[in-house]
Amino acid sequence: MWSQIGAWYLDPRFIEIPITTLALSLGAFLAFATPWTLLAYFDPVWAQPYRIQNKPFDVSRYLRRNLWLITRNALIMLAVLVLIWPLLRLSEIHDGILPEWYVIASQLVFFILLDDYLYYWLHRSMHSQKWLLKHVHAVHHEIRNPCALAGNYFHWLEYLLTGALALVGPILVGCHIVVLYVWIIIRQLEAADGHAGYDFPWNPLRYLPFYDGPVYHDFHHARFKGNYAGFLHYVDRFYGTYIKEYLSYRYKRWISRPSDPSAH
Repeated sequence: MWSQIGAWYLDPRFIEIPITTLALSLGAFLAFATPWTLLAYFDPVWAQPYRIQNKPFDVSRYLRRNLWLITRNALIMLAVLVLIWPLLRLSEIHDGILPEWYVIASQLVFFILLDDYLYYWLHRSMHSQKWLLKHVHAVHHEIRNPCALAGNYFHWLEYLLTGALALVGPILVGCHIVVLYVWIIIRQLEAADGHAGYDFPWNPLRYLPFYDGPVYHDFHHARFKGNYAGFLHYVDRFYGTYIKEYLSYRYKRWISRPSDPSAH
């Protein structure tokens, strides 16, 4: 039995799936979040009119704890991935022939839609269940005026649950390992951008369909209840959980010239 278990961990997919995916997730997030976080730290005069919340960022106050949480959570995730590899290896995620581009595109769209819907309900549960709110999700809400690095400012349990949701789609369709990597990079791009704290009109991501950039989630940090989805705010529209102030901000922004700082 032990020799069989050892063989499972000698499988090249053990490095390709849990280990490389975690390393890529952490590296991609830091690559995307670091420039935004540095900008928030220095908060130059030219950028201040584009702050979503009209107050200074608390980068210095939370930086050390933020880095500690990222490191601790990554180590816990690594331990969990190693332990569950005997089950994870049974998935059909593979390193065979790369599918056609339209298959890759459709799978990525499916991952975004599914992850966002599942995350909406996880996030909403974190607010409606008092124990989860007090002992788990409250950690993420310690930061009321977030910068990009806060995209991974989590209690370890929330980090594990959020990471697990991101794997549901790839496991369901048995995607190619490269598609999994691309999806993880996209997911971390959203995590960093969604907490950036600035609403720059030239941020190209804000023009993606159904995605509203940092504004959407920033209002959740500021107002606490509502705007529960991740990527796509239409989920909150469907369930009637929009934050009213967010809708007012969004309306004023789009009827004003996008390059006009006074709209912010």
